[in-house]
Amino acid sequence: MPQTQTELTGPVFGHNVIEPLDADLICNYATPGESAHGSRILVHGTLQDETGRLLPGKLIEMWQANAGGRYRHVRDGYLAPIDDNFGGCGRCLTDDNGRYSFRTILPGPYPWPNGGNDWRPAHIHFSVFGEGFAQRLITQMYFEGDPHIASCPIVQSIPDKKAIERLVARLDMDNTVPMDIRAYRFDIVLRGRHATVFENKLEGL
Repeated sequence: MPQTQTELTGPVFGHNVIEPLDADLICNYATPGESAHGSRILVHGTLQDETGRLLPGKLIEMWQANAGGRYRHVRDGYLAPIDDNFGGCGRCLTDDNGRYSFRTILPGPYPWPNGGNDWRPAHIHFSVFGEGFAQRLITQMYFEGDPHIASCPIVQSIPDKKAIERLVARLDMDNTVPMDIRAYRFDIVLRGRHATVFENKLEGL
């Protein structure tokens, strides 16, 4: 069915609806004075179109499992414990240079019953919104060096190895904070030959 004008034009997200801790998953769900458990990381990058033009003011949301590989969801039956100080979701607007960043915890891998002993790699889900709420692209980001990437059935469903490589965040020591937090870089490209693979829009595959 065609989208209505309301679906295409609203709601409009602005800086006034983004709270100061929305992009800080280490603290945004934690009891005051406490923080989420696990390896602290910074995930950052740019949002760009097929020409490399950086896109400011775009809403990016993300969600993930905790350090033990468990989601804070009533239907998650994995045995790993819930972290009471970790909500597992955040959001931000890209800045004037099309950049975004999230402080979070390195998510753990987790089992799923697809093949009896399959494990999902550590990953973070990203949702990128366009001008209207109905314009939304969804993808997953993996971490450099994770041995589960090669054996994951979801990853194996992507036929282009270079497209898989574009879903892998690279360790970024230049933005790592000594004695505090490691950084990973993940650039998101919306369209074109070098586009990020989006689950709801498999362009070019």
